[in-house]
Parts: sequence; C-alpha cells; structure tokens
Amino acid sequence: MQTMFKGAISFGLVNIPIKMFAATEDKDVRFKYLHKTCNTPIKYQKKCPTCNKDIQQDEIVKGFEYEPGRYVILTEEDFDAVKSEVHGRVIDILDFVNLTEIDPIFFDKSYYLAPQEIGAGAKAYNLLRQAMLASDKIAVAKITIRNKQTLAALRVYNKVLVLETIFYPDEVRDTKLIPGLPENMEADSKELEIAGKLIDHLTQSFDPIKYKDDYREALKALIDKKIQGKEVEMAPDVPEKNVIDLMEALQASLKENNKKTVKATRKKGNQKISDEDKLTKVR
Repeated sequence: MQTMFKGAISFGLVNIPIKMFAATEDKDVRFKYLHKTCNTPIKYQKKCPTCNKDIQQDEIVKGFEYEPGRYVILTEEDFDAVKSEVHGRVIDILDFVNLTEIDPIFFDKSYYLAPQEIGAGAKAYNLLRQAMLASDKIAVAKITIRNKQTLAALRVYNKVLVLETIFYPDEVRDTKLIPGLPENMEADSKELEIAGKLIDHLTQSFDPIKYKDDYREALKALIDKKIQGKEVEMAPDVPEKNVIDLMEALQASLKENNKKTVKATRKKGNQKISDEDKLTKVR
C-alpha cells in the first residue's frame, strides 16, 4: 500500500505518530472515449477562451468567485498557512461516542492507520487501540486532508485503527427537500405485520463475502469474450508531434549546412581564381 498521509493522533497529551492508507479501492471497469471514425483516444485540453490558447498546468491558479465574474486568488502558501492554523497533520480527538449514535449517511471514506515506527509510537498506537476495544467506543476527531478539514470517526476494525471521514451536519441535505414523499406515513397494520414476517424470514448474519457486483462481472465476461473472438479495434499509430518537429529541424539544419558548404566552396574557388590572376599579372 502507498502511504498517502503522515501525521499524528492527538489523544489528550499523547501524540501517536501514524501513517494513513486508503482502505478501499474502486474496481469499476474503466473505459476510454475514442473517436468513432478511427478509434483514437480523445484528448481533453485546458483552453482559455479569452486568450484563445491551450493552458499548461503551471499557468493555472485557484480562485474563489465571491461575486459573478470576480475572483480572489489563493496561492499554495495561503493554503499551507491556513492548514498550519488548524493542525494540518494532526488527527485531533474531540470526543468518544457509541458507534450506533452516528447514522451511516454521515460516513464518507475509510482509511487504515498504522504506527510510523516500531517502539514508543507503536506502543502508544496499541494502547489506544486496546483501550477503544475495551470501552466499546469510537472517537470523533478532526483532520485536514487535501486542504479540507473534515470530521472523522476513529474506530477499530480487524485489530487496526481505521479513520472514517464523516460529513458535517450542514453537508447532509434535509429530507424535507425531497419531493413526492407521501403525506400519510402510517402503514396498514396487516400489511405491516406481513412485511415484518418477511423481514424476519430474510434476516441473516452479515457476511460480505457472499455479495458481488453482478454487473461488473458480466461486463468483464463480455469484454473477455470479445477479445477471444477478436472483436478488437486498433487505434492508428499517431506520430508524436515532437518527433515530427525534430525531423523537420534536422532536415532544415542539414539543408542550411549544405547551403553554407556550397557558399564556402564557391568562395574558396573564387579566391583561387583571384590568386591565379594575380600571379599571371606579376609574370
């Protein structure tokens, strides 16, 4: 796993140096957009409509639009200064709560935490892990990731400390904004009884192994079938522009050098004739 963050858990007066790793990965089947005529991958370019030219990454800055068409520009130094004020590399534990008190709608992304080094840091990491297991509590903390401070839940999963980023309350939309909800929320008693029996009948212990992405599996099987059946489209070889420029430059240089050689030869020949004329006049 690739380390994506190094910092520390602030637990009272104890600092626990940790490394953070992404706990999940996206396994969606990825596709490229191709030009239908020739199957060449499409390129997306960043272009300034005012200057009417393509823009390089180092020409781009971040601006906040505080009024239509008016921006305040923030530099990386600005972001670093703000981050230092909010303990950018610290997972600051605020409270301990019961996991059941946090509705799943608040959870966003999961990260594994590991001690940075063997020794005192690992001992403190293990102490916090065991204390949380014994208390059956999770920690609510704050952390800044990629210039965004977020709430987080710190808990134990398979003997590892896991950090789950969670949304702030104002980031969760109010259910009152959902259109088309029935006004009468009371269900028929007999229908409710039957639905309860159905739920009881389908109730089992959660086993994540038995669930799979049927669509992804079917899509991969279709792709394999097409490859085996040689239904494969090849993109044409597009010569690199810099190679063309280099060849043109070499040919132009050779042509220019030939011109210089011819001129030098002519000049040398003219000089030789001139010298012979001088000798003839002396004689």
